[in-house]
Amino acid sequence: MQIPYELLGKIFIFVAFAALLVLLIALLLGLYSFKNHKILFPNFVLFILYLFYGPSKWICRVFGIKDTLVDEILVEVRNAVMLDQFREIKNGRVVFLPQCLRHPNCKARCDPLIGYECKLCGLCDIGTICKAANERGFEVYVIPGGSFVKKIIKAHRPESCIGVACYPELAESMQGASPFMVVQGVSLLQDGCYNTRVDVDEVIRKMEECDDV
Repeated sequence: MQIPYELLGKIFIFVAFAALLVLLIALLLGLYSFKNHKILFPNFVLFILYLFYGPSKWICRVFGIKDTLVDEILVEVRNAVMLDQFREIKNGRVVFLPQCLRHPNCKARCDPLIGYECKLCGLCDIGTICKAANERGFEVYVIPGGSFVKKIIKAHRPESCIGVACYPELAESMQGASPFMVVQGVSLLQDGCYNTRVDVDEVIRKMEECDDV
């Protein structure tokens, strides 16, 4: 039996074109939602952009757009989708902070199960966030890496979390954590391996969302 290569080629081109069209629609919907703070078809946007994560970034680069826009859309759309659930949860609330927020002279000890234990020395913003979290019923974990998040989820089974990281890490982590808890993300203002910054007021505002219900 002769294989109809010409027909298969046409089918492949059609499928590729259809996938590209769907991806462009998802990107445009996500961009509109991100810019106007009005979420349209969020589940569709999340599914398509995660499914075609690499191609989405490639399209952004082709059009001269920073490819982190894909991550920004994914984070902000998921924030909007889960916000109402997040507000309703009153117990088992945690904040995950990256260890790169620590001051270079930080003396905190790294516990093998829960990460760095902040001493509230005042050298960095972690102490400010810890104090605000304690007043609002949130537990703070300063983690060296993603493996600690898995340990904490397994050991303490939190119901909701606020995650702080750069946009690419947030997009990946929120996708991984969302089946186990309600998530909200706050991006770093300045990322890197150390001496990073976050909008502390934004983190606290996220905590206060739960007080408005």
